[in-house]
Amino acid sequence: MATVQVSEAEKVYILHGIRDDLRVDGRGCEDYRHMEIETDVVSNTDGSAKVSLGHTAVLVGIKAEIGKPRPMAPNEGYLEFFVDCSANATPEFEGRGGEELGKELSNTLYKVFNNKHSVDLKKLCISKGEHCWVLYVDVLLLQCDGNLYDAMSVAIKAALFSTKIPKVHISNDEEGGKEIELSDDPFDCMRLDVENVPCIVTLCKVGHRHVVDATLQEKACSVASLIISVTHKGTVTCVRKMGGGSLDPESIFEMTETGKRVGKALHVPLMKLLQQEESLGTRQKVGFLG
Repeated sequence: MATVQVSEAEKVYILHGIRDDLRVDGRGCEDYRHMEIETDVVSNTDGSAKVSLGHTAVLVGIKAEIGKPRPMAPNEGYLEFFVDCSANATPEFEGRGGEELGKELSNTLYKVFNNKHSVDLKKLCISKGEHCWVLYVDVLLLQCDGNLYDAMSVAIKAALFSTKIPKVHISNDEEGGKEIELSDDPFDCMRLDVENVPCIVTLCKVGHRHVVDATLQEKACSVASLIISVTHKGTVTCVRKMGGGSLDPESIFEMTETGKRVGKALHVPLMKLLQQEESLGTRQKVGFLG
């Protein structure tokens, strides 16, 4: 993970500010930085989104392909995650550092999103035990200024919202086998219900308090972090501790309650924004993302 060096004087300044619920950039302990979301930004994907959270920028592209269901879930499709840590985001992502972080991020995203409580995986099944839709979710980290997990989760939810999967027509061929035909009508497609898709809230313990959406400077003052994925109803689906420090049970309880409250509040404006953007209709894609 990207890090910065902070002097002792800066640490004291940051700690005292957080103690008084006034962070360096003027936010309270439970406030996010300015967030910008844009969907349908990559033309050769079935769904895509770009999210900017402060100076952290994430691009997500989703490609739907027909595959074979896994033996343990023959009537379900599944999601595959790949995270690419661009060396342009921070020099620490060069070489093995970026690869190891990418695997760590991918594994966490898989636990959070690839389950029946997040996406209706049965809707991705085409024919039981034979064919299903596999959603390949590619995440590209463009800029890194802290709080990668939250930015990625919002971008993935936005990309899933914009994903259009072609309708499938199954017929029997002359030899008795199944023949699959995909509709070439762009409006004859299947959409995913993303209402239950969770958002990740990362809380960093700084001093005796915890903060949401920590910057790299605040992260440098933190002893440990808690990653909590929360649904729109405030249900916690996944919890993971990060960092080398320890957290006492009281802190874990307080951080979990804060994560539930902040995560639940995040879903409402996010879904409203996505629906507003979709109502604007299709627009011409320009630049290198087109």
